[in-house]
Amino acid sequence: MNLGQSIIEAIESLNANKMRSSLTILGIVIGVAAVIAMLAVGNGAQNTITGSISGLGSNLLFVFRGGTNEEVRNPKPLTVADAEAIADPFQAPSVAMVAPAISGNAEITFSGEKTNTQIYGITPEYELVRNYELLEGEFITNQHLLGRASVVLLGPEVADKLFDRRDGVTGETIRIEGQPFRVLGVLAPKGGSSFGSEDNVVLVPFSTAQTRLIRRQSDRVDLILVQAASADTVTQATDEISQILRARHRVELGADDFTIFSQQDFVQTAQSITNVLTIFLGGIAGISLLVGGIGIMNIMLVSVTERTREIGLRKAIGARKKDILIQFLTESSLLSMFGGLIGIGLGWLIAFVVGQIAAASGTELIPDVGIDAILLATLFSTAVGLFFGIYPANRAANLQPVEALRHE
Repeated sequence: MNLGQSIIEAIESLNANKMRSSLTILGIVIGVAAVIAMLAVGNGAQNTITGSISGLGSNLLFVFRGGTNEEVRNPKPLTVADAEAIADPFQAPSVAMVAPAISGNAEITFSGEKTNTQIYGITPEYELVRNYELLEGEFITNQHLLGRASVVLLGPEVADKLFDRRDGVTGETIRIEGQPFRVLGVLAPKGGSSFGSEDNVVLVPFSTAQTRLIRRQSDRVDLILVQAASADTVTQATDEISQILRARHRVELGADDFTIFSQQDFVQTAQSITNVLTIFLGGIAGISLLVGGIGIMNIMLVSVTERTREIGLRKAIGARKKDILIQFLTESSLLSMFGGLIGIGLGWLIAFVVGQIAAASGTELIPDVGIDAILLATLFSTAVGLFFGIYPANRAANLQPVEALRHE
């Protein structure tokens, strides 16, 4: 018996029990669809998170207070003087720009509307370092900094909450912790990042925040953002910053009281987390494929019992053990193959619907149905069909013709 004849006979056998075959295929369909949909959502989440982080720039460095060594006691705070030293081209030639910042939470109000959000005290360099764009208005300048101006830049989410719009709000007066501030402009949407939502923030001049909103001792800062001259000089810039801060804070190598992160560090961390999440989701979905495979084995065992006399007749007229084995393996493989093909379409549809729901709710999530997920689900479903079909097929092939012919 050749393969083509085996496929034809398998299709005829499955067609003779349409309802039973359909229900068996359904288990595989659900399993494959779940695997593809879960992997697509996981890949989409990874692309969204890493994309938003990478959007800040590949040559951006973040300097925080506190070291990774637990033995470091009472780490010295970062200061404006530290930032100025890092910006010195003679000490750090690989550094292009430096932007110190302080941050805190504040209540923002306008005409009865209010919201609590993150407030940052920044310098004009912050715009270029963080790659900000404006929907309208202008960015904070050195004049605002020197005059401790009561001006503010609103993130798009804050503008929505206070004004229910993002345009035509420049020049309006809002209150931050009860103090009046003139709206200087509205930031363009940036989405989420490793620091939370980049759209639910307000920016004020560093000097204004330092004296009126976010009081800090001396010239202390919470964060120093550093832009390396290029992506290729990030490592060199990191070494230069480390040497400067060690000298200023009088600490030895290995006892740093500061931490420097690059964008690549954040991207790798985010990828590691989302990879674990994707594998976890795919593993859960894969369980349903195993359940579908068990369903195939049950149905094939029932089929062997029902067709015992047929198997005996086939053997009596010359069918070999190999022919019977191939026949039943072909049937189980066709069940899993049909289920896999339908499952691919259903999985893509589920991923598409999830993407539409996310878009409707304002969430930046685009499920990514990759060819690797399709191949994985298809190969796995076929393997499940073969694996769970071996026992029933082997049982049928080992039936003795005489005993099979006696079966009623």
